[in-house]
Amino acid sequence: MLAALLGFLRLSLQSLRDLAPIILVILVFQVAILQQPFPNLAETLVGLAFVALGLTLFIGGLDMGIFPLGESMAESFARKGVLFWLLVFAFALGFGTTVAEPALIAVADEAARVAADAGAIEETDAARENYAFGLRLTVALSVGFAVLLGVFRILKGWPIQWFIIGGYILVVVLTGFAPEEIVGVAYDSGGVTTSTVTVPLVTALGIGLATVLKGRNPMVDGFGLIAFASLTPIIFVLVYGMVI
Repeated sequence: MLAALLGFLRLSLQSLRDLAPIILVILVFQVAILQQPFPNLAETLVGLAFVALGLTLFIGGLDMGIFPLGESMAESFARKGVLFWLLVFAFALGFGTTVAEPALIAVADEAARVAADAGAIEETDAARENYAFGLRLTVALSVGFAVLLGVFRILKGWPIQWFIIGGYILVVVLTGFAPEEIVGVAYDSGGVTTSTVTVPLVTALGIGLATVLKGRNPMVDGFGLIAFASLTPIIFVLVYGMVI
């Protein structure tokens, strides 16, 4: 019990340390630049306390469940040597953690609203919903493909830099052909995929797989899946905009 309490206090201090730069920036600009008192100071302090508590519980949950789960599943698939199911799991993991991501839902809904206002799609609820759902599905499929490709790269031991360089060259080429209205949405789609669920699970999968496989270095081969997850949505959404 004492060890658990000490661990919780340690995580709490770590969370406060991580939040300190944000608090400092807000404090400096509010007091020194704007020279105004904090509105609703009591509510702000309570909200800050809840943020710190939530971050503490989130970090603790990652350490206790998410990272061990991802690493153990990667280890089990690798030891069984079933390539097909490992790749299916990688795709499903990327797709499932992305399709319901709140940030992606918000970006897709806003993109659909702006597209309707600009006349790119019909100004009906059904048209906006279809556009937003298609955008979400495209991004989720791209992240699933990215995780699958990243796992396959780890298995083969291919250098990651060639994939990243080639991917961004493809992004530049596609940007020149894609409609201007979709370019910003595509670039934002690459950022919203790095969610609080996708990142720890995908990272744990890569590290666990690289740890089990002989000849693989977890530091060199285990990381890089998140880079794929941020790059491929840009490519997929640019193509989606060109088609739709």
